[in-house]
Amino acid sequence: MSLIKFRTNDPIISPFENMFNDFFEGEFLPSRRMRNFGSLPAANVKETEKNYLVELASPGMTKDDFKIELDEDLLTIRSEKETEKEEKENRYTKREFNYTSFVRSFRLPEEVDAENITAKYEDGILQLEIPKKEIEEKKVRKIAIK
Repeated sequence: MSLIKFRTNDPIISPFENMFNDFFEGEFLPSRRMRNFGSLPAANVKETEKNYLVELASPGMTKDDFKIELDEDLLTIRSEKETEKEEKENRYTKREFNYTSFVRSFRLPEEVDAENITAKYEDGILQLEIPKKEIEEKKVRKIAIK
């Protein structure tokens, strides 16, 4: 037997509806966790004949806010940004802190040329160009029978 936490603050909503909402909006699904802890930037991945293009929407950042690493076939993009704003007027001081961070990882296929990956940040979008290796066509070799 397990205990289930119900939100019974609202008398209009039935306990069954609370249980349903707690399950689908609760800790089981990432939507609620993302609301509480921030969100991941949207990512587009496009494949062409010669490369993969990964775009991450991250407005308000600078290129120095990103750290990109490749560990074998796992490409990891990290970002951390901390801002502090202080206003002093007459008899009060107002300080605001903002901390934003995210980590996105992508498993790269074997055909990637890991040595020539490039990245640039422009107009709020981080773009990574991941070239593919030149794949030689396998030649069919006939073997003579002796």
